[in-house]
Amino acid sequence: MGVNVLEREMFSEAEAARLLRVPQNTLNYWLEGGDYRGRRYRPVIREVPRSSRASVTWAEFVEAGLLREYRRKRVPMAELRAFIDRMRQEFGVPYPLADQRPYVSGRELVVEAQDAADLDAGLCLVAVVRGQYVLTPAADSFYNRVTWEGDVAAAWRPHDDPHSPVLMEPGIRAGRPAVKGISTEALWEQEQAGGAVSDIAEDYDLDQEDVLWALAYETSARAA
Repeated sequence: MGVNVLEREMFSEAEAARLLRVPQNTLNYWLEGGDYRGRRYRPVIREVPRSSRASVTWAEFVEAGLLREYRRKRVPMAELRAFIDRMRQEFGVPYPLADQRPYVSGRELVVEAQDAADLDAGLCLVAVVRGQYVLTPAADSFYNRVTWEGDVAAAWRPHDDPHSPVLMEPGIRAGRPAVKGISTEALWEQEQAGGAVSDIAEDYDLDQEDVLWALAYETSARAA
């Protein structure tokens, strides 16, 4: 797992927004920037705009997964852009939010970058509590959704339930949600066609609990 995987084009913008459960116009604003209240803003995730028709890479998807944790329709673009630019410089990587170091060993650098960018407290990744550097709730939630391979985000859990085994991995099912490599959508379709959980589990060589988790994810995704 490395930079080449992070740069792999994975999803259309519409599909990425659906999988992230954010409005497409919000994701487009993060990726491409845009005009807001008479001002033109640079992208948050991309260094420069590409195209609203451009595919979303794995790294862009993962970084958008962090932004969605803040659940705000608009983020302060200038400050957040300055913060991410500083993070790129500090960690020497093009996708600092899809790198494990800011969340673990580089928290002090993150705080310095937050202060330098005058980042809104509600968007900070790290806070100082009793002299200790701790992840804010949004950053902690994101960090625990990610499976890390070295310092790189190798998988992301789309299900809000922290115990869910449903994962999205760039090399499995083209990055779509899966349980042990089996598409959750395929399992849901089998159940919707009248298949019993026990039979579906046997057909796909899964535990029944795996099938139930897949169904729970698909149900929650369709209800969102």
